[in-house]
Amino acid sequence: GAGGAGGPGAGQLCCLREEGERCGRAAGNASFSKRIQKSISQKKVKIELDKSARHLYICDFHKNLIQSVRNRRKRKGSDDDGDSPVQDIDTPEVDLYQLQVNTLRRYKRHFKLQTRPGLNKAQLVEIIGCHFRTIPVNEKDTLTYFIYSVKNDKNKPDLKMDSGVH
Repeated sequence: GAGGAGGPGAGQLCCLREEGERCGRAAGNASFSKRIQKSISQKKVKIELDKSARHLYICDFHKNLIQSVRNRRKRKGSDDDGDSPVQDIDTPEVDLYQLQVNTLRRYKRHFKLQTRPGLNKAQLVEIIGCHFRTIPVNEKDTLTYFIYSVKNDKNKPDLKMDSGVH
């Protein structure tokens, strides 16, 4: 039926459409902001703001749904859904274990890291990992250099990164 009775805010329905259908649940006091819309748009959730709704309030069901979607972190051993969510965007985890011990030792020498002699691989990985995460990266320079290297096919390992382009 056509609603519209009651005062402002009374008996409002959730402002969302789910899979194209307007939600029929009563709206609570949570609202659907642009930021929420953006944060769930990549998450394959088929909910969107109904253009005809004159408010941004959503029902508790959708509030909980949105919270669970936004907080979804990859839990260990839940590889059921193939495409795992992106881990912390800020610090991509690099698996130094994939490197050979010689490579790790070269890294250690290059950055003159102080370690006691005779470390095993696990210890090297730990020390280098801590250092690796502290290296500031100038993204623009790095990308520029990378593109330059690719264009000029300079993929020889002896190219010195820090001494500028020769």
